[in-house]
Amino acid sequence: MTSSQQKRAIVTGASSGIGQATALAFARSGIHVALVGRSRERLEAVAREAAAKGVEAKAYCLDLARVEAVKEGIEAIAADFGEIDILVNNAGMGYTGSLLETPLADWQRTIDLNLTSVFECIRAIVPGMRDRQSGLIINVASIAAKNSFPDWGVYCTSKAAVVALSKVLALEERANGIRTVVIYPGAVNTPIWDTNTVNADFDRAAMLTPETVAESILYAALLPDNTVIEELTLMPSAGSQ
Repeated sequence: MTSSQQKRAIVTGASSGIGQATALAFARSGIHVALVGRSRERLEAVAREAAAKGVEAKAYCLDLARVEAVKEGIEAIAADFGEIDILVNNAGMGYTGSLLETPLADWQRTIDLNLTSVFECIRAIVPGMRDRQSGLIINVASIAAKNSFPDWGVYCTSKAAVVALSKVLALEERANGIRTVVIYPGAVNTPIWDTNTVNADFDRAAMLTPETVAESILYAALLPDNTVIEELTLMPSAGSQ
């Protein structure tokens, strides 16, 4: 594996769940981390924990649901934190409800956060990676991008679109030394299940842990620059979706 020395990463959705676990896994491996999310208090707590592992870690409060402000906001973060080697697009939301009962506003809100914000983060970071002819984009999709689930229509759609976006990005930017990874986790025991947009009765004890997903993201991030895991599906051995 390649050295993580001096690598700098942005991790979105870093205040909890997979994002928090990924930021801490990166920090343990010596990767400096810029933490992006909505809750400054939680981000700063994660940043302190990451910094205690000997890396530079900074919290940046940015609401990625406000897609019109994402590109400028991420560009400002990169300008402050330094040249970004790794971008982990993890921020997202869950939403349950049948397709015909999904209000347009809820559909658009889910697409904005789960897909359009990813696009805008990429647009903010890839030009700098092109200049250096090096970079890694890791997009956290979901098994729902491959397997359709009733009452998860807009979520499945948004994650499938992230996969399509990732595949096109990989083809377009390969010549510029930029690698793209898509992670397909099965159900992960994160605070998404406690939100008011998700109504599901799953066995959370059988789910993946955020730390397990984070270790897979870290593995992909530490591969040599001439190697890429283009797609990685991660499922709990108990078989829970």
